[in-house]
Amino acid sequence: MSKQFWTFTLLVGLLLLSTGPVNSEEEEAEALNTDEPIVEADIGKASVGSKTDDEVVQREEESIHIDGLSPSEVKNLRESSEKHVFQAEVNRMMKLIINSLYKNKEIFLRELISNASDALDKIRLMSLTDKEALGSNEELSIKVKIDKENNVLHVTDTGIGMTKAELIKNLGTIAKSGTSDFFEQMSNSSSEDSVSDLIGQFGVGFYASFLIADKVVVTSKNNNDPNQHIWESDSESFSVVEDPRGVTLGRGTTVSLYMKEEALDYLEAKTVKDLVQKYSQFMNFPIYLWGEKTISEEVPVEEGEEEEAEIKEDDAEKSEDDEAAVEEEADEEAKPKTKTVEKTVHDWELLNETKPVWQRPAKEITDAEYSEFYKSISKDSNTPLGRIHFAAEGEISFKGILFAPESVPKAMYDSGTGKKVDHMKLYVRRVFITDDMREMMPSYLSFVYGVVSM
Repeated sequence: MSKQFWTFTLLVGLLLLSTGPVNSEEEEAEALNTDEPIVEADIGKASVGSKTDDEVVQREEESIHIDGLSPSEVKNLRESSEKHVFQAEVNRMMKLIINSLYKNKEIFLRELISNASDALDKIRLMSLTDKEALGSNEELSIKVKIDKENNVLHVTDTGIGMTKAELIKNLGTIAKSGTSDFFEQMSNSSSEDSVSDLIGQFGVGFYASFLIADKVVVTSKNNNDPNQHIWESDSESFSVVEDPRGVTLGRGTTVSLYMKEEALDYLEAKTVKDLVQKYSQFMNFPIYLWGEKTISEEVPVEEGEEEEAEIKEDDAEKSEDDEAAVEEEADEEAKPKTKTVEKTVHDWELLNETKPVWQRPAKEITDAEYSEFYKSISKDSNTPLGRIHFAAEGEISFKGILFAPESVPKAMYDSGTGKKVDHMKLYVRRVFITDDMREMMPSYLSFVYGVVSM
């Protein structure tokens, strides 16, 4: 009897659990006819990857780090900024640049430094007639700073700067006169090198920044505008807003590049130095890189360390002559105890010390200056065997210096194999353009080193 009772009870319990709650026919009909859909609270939210995820949105908001502003302040700044779309020609041009130069991304720094140099030239020219143009900041320089923590590269100049209207006009549109010519030349270019030359020629090099950056932020202050403004773009559209930090630059422009994952190598100090040496070492204005170095300095010895040092010294050296020992101790007491320590300091390092000697008259240049210049462009430790310094004027004017090395360079034997020999370099306005001079220099002169400047 007991066994049958427990079996019956178990079956009834299982039956009740499987049926769940029971609703009347009226309740079921009411549930079916309701107009309000039942939506789960977090439907569509994913823990990773989804663009609608709250955490991803928050990470996007925090991805732009502007010095002196918190992530929430940056978010408010974006919400209050004026939104703009690029001119159609700009969009087309940026796509052409990105697709044509994906293997030659390093030219972005050449173009930013060239733009900075132009801005410095403008304020220097203005200062000749307007003594107040330079104001309290008479320094004319270009400074590069690496922020590895936030994956940002900053290029700052103390040039003429831009007003709000100029930020919109200069960075959001292209001059109509050069647009069609640029597109025509781009379509006829046969190599990446020729495309990179065109970018500098038509003044659209700023947009090469999007080769290596997801976002570009430009902070600028012009003397004609009492306020400092921030321009920001992701290459699709751009926004402009007044800088809530006030006037931090004084005068000039800072271009901040928020690097793509595949472009983090450009945040290495050595990479930046190499690019400046390659493209911009002969610029008119000094180019500095913020870096760190280790120095040795003498510091006072603390009391505990001094007593320990005296005990060791007494144990190691004992003089037989008491008077001499007393005099020596008196001299040591008169001199403060010091020790040598290594210290890491941060400072601006000058990157372009070599001067463009070809710009000066030959009679003003010494043999030592010629030799130093030759060594800087050839990486040869010997002095050159001979040289020629020339200038040509006409429809196309140019200057140059050619050097004959003391011994035949090994690369000369590569010229017959079709391999490029980069001994000759072409500069335009002191900016390196190309070292592919095979159409200008015959192969039997491939041992010649030199510079041609237009």
